[in-house]
Amino acid sequence: MKRILAIFLFILCSQFSNAQFFGDQILNNENFDAQRWSWGYFLGFNSYDFHFDYKDYNPSPVTGQDFRVERRTGFNVGLIGNLKLGSNLDLRLEPGVSFSTRGFQAIKADAGTFREVSSTYVHIPLLLKFSTDRLNNFKPFVVGGLSTSINLSSNENNPDGYNEGQFRMKTNTYYYEIGFGIDLYLYYFKLSPSLRGVFAINDELVQDEDPGNPFTGNVDKMTSRAIFLNFTFQ
Repeated sequence: MKRILAIFLFILCSQFSNAQFFGDQILNNENFDAQRWSWGYFLGFNSYDFHFDYKDYNPSPVTGQDFRVERRTGFNVGLIGNLKLGSNLDLRLEPGVSFSTRGFQAIKADAGTFREVSSTYVHIPLLLKFSTDRLNNFKPFVVGGLSTSINLSSNENNPDGYNEGQFRMKTNTYYYEIGFGIDLYLYYFKLSPSLRGVFAINDELVQDEDPGNPFTGNVDKMTSRAIFLNFTFQ
């Protein structure tokens, strides 16, 4: 997660320090924002985490939590459809696929409770993008909205339980998202790096039949949280 933030800040600093975006200059793609509809694609990185609500909060005195989650960097790819609603407002549909892996362990149990949770999400956000007026060849923006995903690796209907080495999540998840970025108008296309927080709304954990199971017995609700660093090309 820290690496993703560092990459994003480096890109912003390098672009702001580049003289092509300041002073009197020729505007790149001057009529780009006059289009009512525009299309593109994105590539990016993600870092997923879990958040837990407990039935009886009694965490480990050493770590302050019942579970240890290893966040790892994943990959995003997808398409973009953009509808211009006004001079500073756009509606965006960004269907894509996210690949992520998280390490997960119940701290109070033995080492055999470690699971590697690999997820492939078909992620579909519907977002509103609020932009400033264009400043030479760049335009900052904030973005927010709702999304849904289908977890193709959920194991929701797997007959094997947690004691057989499985980790089960619900297939369908709903989120809210908020973030910020900058449109960079280059000579041939528009590049838009953006950083976004993605927060699940519904419970994603499939409860085990055993009420004493270390993965699910004390968990009231488990939700995903993620940071997306995406590079949009239009």
